[in-house]
Amino acid sequence: MNILGKKVLLRAIEEIDLQTLHAWANDPEIWYMLGGWHFPSSMEYMRKWFSALQADQLNQRFAIEAPDLGLIGTANLVEIDWKNNHAFHGMMLGNKDMRGKGYGIDTIMAVMRYAFEELHMERLDSAIIEYNETSLKVYCRRCGWKEEGRMRNWYFRKNRYWDKIIVGITKGDYFALVNTNKYWDEE
Repeated sequence: MNILGKKVLLRAIEEIDLQTLHAWANDPEIWYMLGGWHFPSSMEYMRKWFSALQADQLNQRFAIEAPDLGLIGTANLVEIDWKNNHAFHGMMLGNKDMRGKGYGIDTIMAVMRYAFEELHMERLDSAIIEYNETSLKVYCRRCGWKEEGRMRNWYFRKNRYWDKIIVGITKGDYFALVNTNKYWDEE
């Protein structure tokens, strides 16, 4: 099942995507803004990663596709806890030309809609490096997430430590947001 936003389609990652994902996985500018630890990735590593995706029910990864543009990034729901109904969400727009055009907001809104309206999640969590002000603005000011805490000196980038900003949203926050901004009413 694909997940529809207003501007994006979230779909399964396919083998045909690996060449693009491999290029993004090795782009230091992209990964400087994200939280994970990354080493240079070979194409063989990408194939093994892709092979493991199908069997992993607690970590779901999606390709972000825009009409007439193709693959523009990835999103995820990982560390899914079915007993307590929460998951961790992350997103990466690998195509730099797509940033600032509403695709990130639409991706977050589509992931939240799917998580809260289809999977009966109660909350989603994420983490943002303190200098990634764009992501903090998109999540907290545009998509209703709340800053819930900081872990000091968590990330080491460019020879210094940076805080990890913990953000989250509950199902109630999401429904209050869409009742106020009428995001899905224009469909």
